[in-house]
Amino acid sequence: MPSSFLSTASKRVLVGLLSNLLSVFQNIGLLGWDLGLTLYNIVAPERPASRVIPEGCPGAGGKWPPYIPPGAGDSRSACPALNILANHGIIPRSGRDISFRQVTDALHKTYNFSQTFCFFVPSYAAGMLNKSYWTDTFDLEDVNVHNGIEHDGSLTRRDTFHVPDQSRPDPKLIEELLASGTGPGGNLTAADLSRVSGKRRSESRKRNNQFSLSTFHKLFGSSNTSTLVTLWGGRVRDLAPILLEERIPDGWQPCITRPAGLTILEYQKTVLRIELGIKEEVEDAFATFTARDKKAA
Repeated sequence: MPSSFLSTASKRVLVGLLSNLLSVFQNIGLLGWDLGLTLYNIVAPERPASRVIPEGCPGAGGKWPPYIPPGAGDSRSACPALNILANHGIIPRSGRDISFRQVTDALHKTYNFSQTFCFFVPSYAAGMLNKSYWTDTFDLEDVNVHNGIEHDGSLTRRDTFHVPDQSRPDPKLIEELLASGTGPGGNLTAADLSRVSGKRRSESRKRNNQFSLSTFHKLFGSSNTSTLVTLWGGRVRDLAPILLEERIPDGWQPCITRPAGLTILEYQKTVLRIELGIKEEVEDAFATFTARDKKAA
């Protein structure tokens, strides 16, 4: 066997091992950091509801930078939270040439998610796009790649199969969502979101011949949905401009008042509550098994 081949093969194996080890150490470090922030949140006093945004940051005291809808040539994503940052100029309004680190900072200061959560999401997006979190930039539309962050069965977008442009919200879906609240004042609850998510997934599965939703994307979808009650408090009055216009209403402050922000560990309580409450997933699975049994018989 030529020595050049052995040299190349050895280097490739070594690089692969080092890459995997670095990923493992990063994830262990991130979870340890997140656990520390979670414990800190238990003992430290919460932020005042009217002063969640730090002084000197956009949105402090409920005063947000001017809202400007995207214009021709501007880039937008399937994620309302990212589009909002661009529409208010918290990240470049064009939605182009944005650093992943810039998104981490903006997410943390604007929405009061923990630094661990705000590192994980852009870091995952960077890996999905084969880019470096530390040095590269991206356009918001880049993250619209199907089954990356974008997925079928969204509560604010039609499936890519029907509407390839995922940058624009679907008013009909959003109005149905906002009308489904059973909480005080018609506000949304976690149980409402389980019910609406199940209905949406079931309908999408029937109408989309290319429908796909892995376990990962189910959880990712419920993570996105969870923000409606964790970050936005389920308040339909606020969610109407947030989802339909991707605009922060005047005077709004995050409903997350944890001193270190909402951590990944804390977040999972709501995510799992919504995901595990989707009865259509169970009903559809039983229907599939029953159909297979009848066919086999």
